[in-house]
Amino acid sequence: MTTSAPSPTRPTILIIDDEVGPRDALKVVLGPSCTIHCAENARTALELLRQQSIDLITLDQKLPDRPGLELLQEIKLNYPDIEVVIVTGYGSLKSAMEGIRHGAAGYLLKPFNTHELTTLIQQTIEKKRRLDFLRRYLRNSPELWRSPEQSTHAWQTLQADYFSLSPNHEPVAVISSQDEMRLLPLFSDILEATDRQLLNHSSRVSFYATLMAARLNLSLADQKALALGAFLHDIGKTSLPHYRFSDDQVLPSREPVLCREHPGNGARMIESLGLPAEVGQIIAAHHERWDGQGYPLGLQGAEIPRLARIVGMAQLFDHLTADAPGRSPLSMEQAIQRIADPSLMQFDPQLLELFIDVVKESTASIPTMTAVPAA
Repeated sequence: MTTSAPSPTRPTILIIDDEVGPRDALKVVLGPSCTIHCAENARTALELLRQQSIDLITLDQKLPDRPGLELLQEIKLNYPDIEVVIVTGYGSLKSAMEGIRHGAAGYLLKPFNTHELTTLIQQTIEKKRRLDFLRRYLRNSPELWRSPEQSTHAWQTLQADYFSLSPNHEPVAVISSQDEMRLLPLFSDILEATDRQLLNHSSRVSFYATLMAARLNLSLADQKALALGAFLHDIGKTSLPHYRFSDDQVLPSREPVLCREHPGNGARMIESLGLPAEVGQIIAAHHERWDGQGYPLGLQGAEIPRLARIVGMAQLFDHLTADAPGRSPLSMEQAIQRIADPSLMQFDPQLLELFIDVVKESTASIPTMTAVPAA
């Protein structure tokens, strides 16, 4: 294990590689702008992580004492704020996708191109700075999910500071309903700053909802509102101090629940942004049930907004089938059986029938669909 002199203004990188040549090459390329630590195996790396504050890890996939992907999972479980870039000579498309699924920010094959490496590392460090800023802001700004008057100022401050962290940023004016697309990177980073698996879950739910929109021939406005509302349906969970997707288990009643206040928190959180009203309705009502036994308002039947009914099915199906760390997913057939249980009246029967058809027709694309990290 070797360590260069620390500097508080420089990002700190841990190189995990059992080969001296690649370690030295990475030190030469990254050393001028970063504080470098090195570990030749998983045991040494974990010991160093307990002792040092690390911003980013470059991880070889083949280590002498355990597989790199197994180490990646342990790192993301115990140090979720550390970014990991896989740099390996033993890669494949399958292992790359597996690494991304378990939280790697990027993937590079040896022998690496120096420009590609430095670009990827720089982008990942910039991303970590944005996520760290958002983690601090979410932790210290409860005004985001209070009254519109309070949240408006909090959002304006958040947007200005967030976009100032992006390269070539431009001054940000007050967001209006025409600026929805510009807010998507911010929304995505807010979800990832809370939990990477929450971002993946939100992306898949939006994917399912988009499939439903195509089958229902919704208007363009409703299609956009449904896709965005599905993506943001759990935005209220960003108000929880120590949220983990792996802890957000499905109850025997078939409801995923960690905090029953999150629909209301989420709806209040985006109220001042000028988004379509349907987006807020989806966030507020995606845990309502057809039989009136849902929350937070106990709406029943057609009282539940139609777009929220769609997202309610999609989010439960994904909670049941999510192949994420700390979870034991059901098969598609088992999940369908659960959500279509005739002893329950949880969902709109007509929409449920259509949703099951859509899921069955889309089995080829659903299992591998996940959110790819954007630098």
